Amino acid sequence: MKTILIIGIGAGNPDYLTVQAVNALNQVDVFFLMDKGLSKGKLNQLRRDICQRYIKDRDYRMVEAPSPSRAGDAEDYRQSVAELNAAKQLVFERLIDEELQDGQCGAFLVWGDPSLYDSTIRIIEAISRSERHALDYQVIPGISSVQALAAQHKVALNNIGRSIAITPGRLVAEGFADNVDSVVVMLDAGNGLRSLVDQDLEVYWGAYLGTEDEILVSGKLRDVAEDIERLREQARAANGWIMDTCLLKRPE
Repeated sequence: MKTILIIGIGAGNPDYLTVQAVNALNQVDVFFLMDKGLSKGKLNQLRRDICQRYIKDRDYRMVEAPSPSRAGDAEDYRQSVAELNAAKQLVFERLIDEELQDGQCGAFLVWGDPSLYDSTIRIIEAISRSERHALDYQVIPGISSVQALAAQHKVALNNIGRSIAITPGRLVAEGFADNVDSVVVMLDAGNGLRSLVDQDLEVYWGAYLGTEDEILVSGKLRDVAEDIERLREQARAANGWIMDTCLLKRPE
């Protein structure tokens, strides 16, 4: 039997790791890292730094493999993600088969929390269901960018007694449901906020949360939307990628 741990490592700050995650790191024989190119090399370097910082008196290996990429111009978003996950599953299965011995423990270190806008759980579950491997897996939660954003801005996610929604940027233009006063926007390609500037909304935005590159902006959306858009483009140009999250709230 092989064991796979899906470990949430938080949204960028090594201090975001939970005690459970630290204990899990110290059980691992092989860490699997997906290489997404030079522009995102900092993400895997942070994973390496976390292991060096928290793993004590244990030998382990790092195995890195190229990560498949999603077709950016695909018309059917869900289909393109399904195809991406299928390609990743082939890579994961090869790594588990070739790099992990029976009785050993392997791990995927997931940015933020594995349950939120990440498909590692789905992929490992599909591998487990296939029964091609004698496999047991566990999920260790992490501090998500949603929690980190609220903490950095010192703001509650929800208004009292009201619901919140978490949505990708491509759906935010659909607006707020009647019973929702707070919306967390993730994976925004850049035009999601622009569609809402005529509404009376407060925005709390953050990029590279928890890292040395962190950027924070807050205020009335109509007043700061252009600033956020400008900062996003500048940061993307400087770093080659951007990972940002924002909270939109109706006045309480």
